[in-house]
Amino acid sequence: MITAAPSVPRLPASAREVLGDLRRAWDGVRVWQRDGAGGWVGVEGTDELPGDGAVDVPGVPLRLEIPGAPDDEARGAARFLGATLARVARHDDEMRSFSREIAERYEEITLLYSISEILGSIISLEEASRTILEEVAGILGASRASLWVHDGDRRRLYLAAVEGGEGQTHPIDVDDPCSITAAVFREGRAVILAPGEEYQRDDCPGGERQRGSFLSVPVSYTPPEGEARAVGVINLIGRGGADGFSAGDMKLLSAIASQIGAAVENNRLIEESLRQERLVRELELAHDLQLKLLPPLEQFADYAQVGGRCVPAESVGGDFYHLFRLPNGRLGVLIGDVSSHGFGAALIMALTISAVAIHASEGDAPSHVLHRTHRAVIDELENTEMYLTLFYCVIDPAAGTLAYSNAGHSHAFRITADGQPQRLDATDPPFGIVDRDTYGEETVAWTTGEDLLFLFTDGLSDALDAGEVEGERVLVDEAARLRADDPASIIERLFVRAGEATHVPPDDRTALVVRF
Repeated sequence: MITAAPSVPRLPASAREVLGDLRRAWDGVRVWQRDGAGGWVGVEGTDELPGDGAVDVPGVPLRLEIPGAPDDEARGAARFLGATLARVARHDDEMRSFSREIAERYEEITLLYSISEILGSIISLEEASRTILEEVAGILGASRASLWVHDGDRRRLYLAAVEGGEGQTHPIDVDDPCSITAAVFREGRAVILAPGEEYQRDDCPGGERQRGSFLSVPVSYTPPEGEARAVGVINLIGRGGADGFSAGDMKLLSAIASQIGAAVENNRLIEESLRQERLVRELELAHDLQLKLLPPLEQFADYAQVGGRCVPAESVGGDFYHLFRLPNGRLGVLIGDVSSHGFGAALIMALTISAVAIHASEGDAPSHVLHRTHRAVIDELENTEMYLTLFYCVIDPAAGTLAYSNAGHSHAFRITADGQPQRLDATDPPFGIVDRDTYGEETVAWTTGEDLLFLFTDGLSDALDAGEVEGERVLVDEAARLRADDPASIIERLFVRAGEATHVPPDDRTALVVRF
């Protein structure tokens, strides 16, 4: 006697329903299920061993028999019933497999949707990446997840975020032949290692080895126009259990990486924009500070008639001018032009103004002022490989003289009351060209209240786009023609004239007109 099994765990519910219908159509159908020892156990009231008329159900561990009918008819009916049950069982298996796949896809879609929400709601790439890595590590069962982001300027991969475990944190050179992460980034293809598997590149014998349960995929960004490019790498390490990462895991992680790629690129653009904004603010501040180094001309309104303007080609530049009230009713006038523009030239400019101010305030002769100023700035000029033209004069109305020293500044003129320009020639070469122990000095006549001192830099004459010689002539003739006007009006007209030219490379533009 055989004890009947209380249930049929291997027989799907749908198959049992079909079996019930067939048993009602074929009264007395007997069913056996294979037990763990290889024998047969009766199912649903069947308490006898299978007889000679029993047949096996294809693909299902069942045996059927229809007693009470001729042998051939019974076997045929049993085979028909078995084939029906087999088809139902296969269909049920397919449905379960399909349901599992749908569940897995649903989990992946949910994860991707969650990542989209994270990237859309968190501005910080580090914070968003850490949250995403936590989600990914949980879904794929990784003990450690890390995101590496590429720095194109340094050609390195930097750890942007990590979740769980210990591992490499120092930057990775993208050209390192022994780094798996660098190889994944360069080659743009994923690497999967099973538990216990080692990875070693042929071009790096004895290099980095990664023991299994390892998945690495490139993080790519595809711009609206152009080809996709790698911007980073995601690594998963140490999956629990005997199974490693699968091709499906790689596909899912690649989909996640594509979302992160857009976030990485957006973060780079935001950081670049912020850097540009900071740079613009710093340049604006530097521009304001440099212009504050120039003297307010209104403070000389009760002393002399002065007009001046300095327009840097960039936010800061190397052109400058200055004026000094000197003892005995004299006036010191300075103009300079550093050979370049930008921050380096601005530093030389500030240093020169400070040096001249110190020595001019002591009432030194122009030649002595230039000599001592040269000593103060020569090291900086040599280090920056720049040179400096500098003109400094002292106007003495009581003596009717203008004494000057000119270190290579060719655009210096005295314009007489009858409109005749007199060039105040260079007495010495520019600073930074030749080291000199002494500086020359010249003196010319000065008619108080009638003569004009006209100084400018080559940026203003070059702006006329007429050539160096012709540009200078146009400016001097214009200043001579307007000599009776207020110096500020003369400056305004000269800059308007220079501003009418087009297609001229930018350069610092400075001019100074003095009637004293």
